[in-house]
Amino acid sequence: MSKNVLITGASSGIGFEFAGIFASKKYNLVLAARSLEKLEEMKKDLEKTYGIQCMVLGLDLSVLAEVEELVAKVKSAGIQIDILINNAGFGDFGFFTETKWDKELQMINLNITALTYLSKTYAKEMAARKDGKILNVASTAAFLPGPLMAVYYATKAYVLSLSEALANELSGSGVTVTALCPGPTTSGFQAVADIESSALVKGKKLPTSKQVAEYGYDALMKGKRVAIEGLMNKLQIFFVRFAPRDMITAVVRKMSEKV
Repeated sequence: MSKNVLITGASSGIGFEFAGIFASKKYNLVLAARSLEKLEEMKKDLEKTYGIQCMVLGLDLSVLAEVEELVAKVKSAGIQIDILINNAGFGDFGFFTETKWDKELQMINLNITALTYLSKTYAKEMAARKDGKILNVASTAAFLPGPLMAVYYATKAYVLSLSEALANELSGSGVTVTALCPGPTTSGFQAVADIESSALVKGKKLPTSKQVAEYGYDALMKGKRVAIEGLMNKLQIFFVRFAPRDMITAVVRKMSEKV
């Protein structure tokens, strides 16, 4: 009997690649994102290519009522979620005193509230069955303060902290929780966050969304708690532990500035 995977933010980037990976492994899919049109195209292609079943939900998960609607529709369809991929999220660039509160609230609601609600809902069900896996997409930003992207970095710190705590609480229950921490990745994230001209990404060869998703899939299946993609990212995070916080903050600020 095929298992079911719920993937948020599935219409592009890492979420899109996760959908292809799981479909190729014969998992049935529940895909959620704002763009129903893109999801319908994915459903058609994935079902035809891999012979799996795919349910798509065009929802804005920055709105809690629509997160609740997602859960209700999955339950109504009689679908048991065996693996949860909390991928939906976005960032923003600018000084905290100048960025728009409405966009930051939307970011907090999506990056934190939706992820927490879905994790709680399905972790409880998985723990009762003594089987299941959750992957939360955090970021290398989770380990750092982030001048010029202060709220985004803070949301990812929350995701990492929550994921590690849940992994500990669920240890031995048959349920694993993985925090996937990629660095800058080739995806639509840079355009949305307005950081295409920052030193973080400009002129650099970045890993593809597919590479990150493949790494994340492997880490999830192994039950790894924290999965930092890329050797350089691992080394940077290792050295962050020993460097003065003021220095780290200054370096991140410099890397985030537009060039």
